[in-house]
Amino acid sequence: MLRDLDFRLTGGGFYFLTGPSGAGKTSLLRLLYLAQRPTRGRIRLFGEELTDAPRDAMPHFRRRIGVVFQDFRLLRHMSAFDNVALPLRISGVREAEVEGPVREMLDWVGLADRSSARPATLSGGEQQRVAIARAVINRPDLLVADEPTGNVDSDMAKRLMHLFSSLNQLGTTVVVATHDVGLIGATPGAELIRLEQGTMVDPTGALRNPPGRGA
Repeated sequence: MLRDLDFRLTGGGFYFLTGPSGAGKTSLLRLLYLAQRPTRGRIRLFGEELTDAPRDAMPHFRRRIGVVFQDFRLLRHMSAFDNVALPLRISGVREAEVEGPVREMLDWVGLADRSSARPATLSGGEQQRVAIARAVINRPDLLVADEPTGNVDSDMAKRLMHLFSSLNQLGTTVVVATHDVGLIGATPGAELIRLEQGTMVDPTGALRNPPGRGA
């Protein structure tokens, strides 16, 4: 259970979320990508107060968020191509403008030759890469990733983190939950959020209400 959290993400910032298993990382991510609402307290996102926002307003805000789930959550009946294309199609992008970006993204994550494969025929690492491509294809305002490199080798992990960094440089706020200290050390300028037993551990106070535009 999360408790006594009081923080602000600076728009365009890059954050690593760490802490032991059971510390509340997944619960915090679920709040960030609007999968649940706080039982008490307030949440503000994209300059809007969303704690009591009507349910039918949520899809508009969720379309501005890219999510990399730890369990992938790919649609099993769809090919890798169609899974990655889904956010564009939901956003109303014309079909003629879908293929180029999707194929470019699949090539970036090393799956250009697996575009027609369905999730059941992909390895865990390949499914993870499809999930990441789907999360970033729409250049979201906020990217939330739960252990995004847990199923790929170190070279691909570096490539994927470079993709996240590039997206961040274009203005996307990035929050990555990870246990991999190597990733944290290899990402200059990223800030660290650490949870323990459901609360934030921040001895320096650097993450409490930092200056700048909130996510």
